[in-house]
Amino acid sequence: MHLRYSYRICPTVGQRQALSRTFGCARVVYNDALTLRKAAWKADRSRIPTGVLAKSVITDAKKTDARSWLGSVSVDALQSSIRDLDTAYRNFFDSKSGKRAGRPVGLPVFKSRKDSRQSLRFSRNGFRMRGNGKLNLARIGDVRVKWSRALPADPSSVTIVLDSSGRYFASFVVDIEPDHLPELDTEVGIDLGLTAYAVMSDGSVIDDPRFLRKAERKLKAAQRALSRKAKGSRNRAKARRKVARAHARVADTRMDWLHKQTTRLIRETQAVYLEDLNVRGLARTRLGKSVHDAGWSTFRRLLTEKAARYGRHVGIIGRYEPTSQVCSTCGVLDGPKPLGIRTWACGPCGTSHDRDLNAARNILAAGRADRLNACGGPVGPGVAIPRRARPVETGTHRNAGRTGRKPRAADAAGIPVP
Repeated sequence: MHLRYSYRICPTVGQRQALSRTFGCARVVYNDALTLRKAAWKADRSRIPTGVLAKSVITDAKKTDARSWLGSVSVDALQSSIRDLDTAYRNFFDSKSGKRAGRPVGLPVFKSRKDSRQSLRFSRNGFRMRGNGKLNLARIGDVRVKWSRALPADPSSVTIVLDSSGRYFASFVVDIEPDHLPELDTEVGIDLGLTAYAVMSDGSVIDDPRFLRKAERKLKAAQRALSRKAKGSRNRAKARRKVARAHARVADTRMDWLHKQTTRLIRETQAVYLEDLNVRGLARTRLGKSVHDAGWSTFRRLLTEKAARYGRHVGIIGRYEPTSQVCSTCGVLDGPKPLGIRTWACGPCGTSHDRDLNAARNILAAGRADRLNACGGPVGPGVAIPRRARPVETGTHRNAGRTGRKPRAADAAGIPVP
C-alpha cells in the first residue's frame, strides 16, 4: 500500500528563488498543455497523446524566445506537470462513468500564480537522498530536511509544497506492506456530535476540543489588521501571512489531535462503526462553523486508512437509520426528537436513555448486523444468547399503522428484519 510522509524543509534564500522559478515553469507547462488539449477537443474531439504534448510544450517550447527560460529548471518537474494533467483528466472521466467513487470531479482548470498553495513533483530521476540527511533536488541543490521520523522504505516520488503561510514541505510517497495488529474481541459504535465530539457504545466520551473556537479571538485580531492595510502594499502581504500562519496553527493542531485519537481507537478496538453523516448538508446550516471545526470527514478518512493498514474493520451504517429514535434495550421505535432533548425514557420498557449513548449502541448493533449478516443473532448490545427475533409492538414501526401491512420483525436492538 502507498503511504505519504510529509516533512518540513528549510531551503536557503537561493534555493527558494530556484523553487519559485520551478513552480512558475511547471505551472506554465501545465497551462500550455491544458490549452492545447482544450483546443484539440473543441476542434475535432481528438485527444493529443502525452508524448506529443510533452514534446510540444517542453522540448519545442524551449527553442522559442517566449519559452526559452524553461531550460533553466529540471525537466523532470515539467514532465510531472504533464502527468498531473493526465491524472486530472482521468479522474474526471472516471467520475463521469462511475468508476471513481465519491464527490463528482470537474474538468481540469488553469493554475494561477496567485494560488495560496504551490506544488511540484519530482520522480525518481529528479531527487536523491544524501548520506548527511539532506534532500537533493535537480537544479535546486541539497535542501535541509527536519526529519521527525525515518522513512520506512525508499520513496518513489517527492512533492515540494509551499503553503499560504510561507512554509515548505517535502511529501514522500513510499510503498509498504500492511502491518496487521493482533486481533481483539472489542468492538465499538461511535456517535459523533458537537456537544461531545464522540460518544462510544461502552460509555466513554471524547470531548470536543473546539480548536477554531478557542483561536477565534486571535484570528479576528489578525484579520482586522489585514483589512486595514492598503491593497498591494508590503504591509498587507505581511499581514496576510500572519493570518495564514494563525489558520495553519489551528489546522495543524486539529490534525495532530485527530491522528492521536484515531490511532488510539485502531489499537484498542477490532471493529469501529460510524454513521454516514451528511457533513456537506450540516455545514450549510447555522452550525456550519462548528461542523467544519469538528473535522468529521477527516476523522472517518483517517480511521478507514489506518484500519486498512493495521488489519482492523471500519463499518459505516446507513444515513437514515433511526439511531436516535430506537430504544437500544427493547427495540421500540419511539419517534423523532428535537435536538434539545438529550435524555428520554422509553415508554414500553421504562429505560432512561442518554440520547448520544443510546445512538452509539444502536450504531454498534446495526454495524454488527451488516458485518455478520446474522438476523436475530447476538448483534444487540448486551445480548449474549442468540434468540429468535420478536415482532415489534403495534404502532411502533413506520408501517405498523398502514392498512393492509403487517409490522416487520426486529432484532434485539430494534433494527427491522426483512
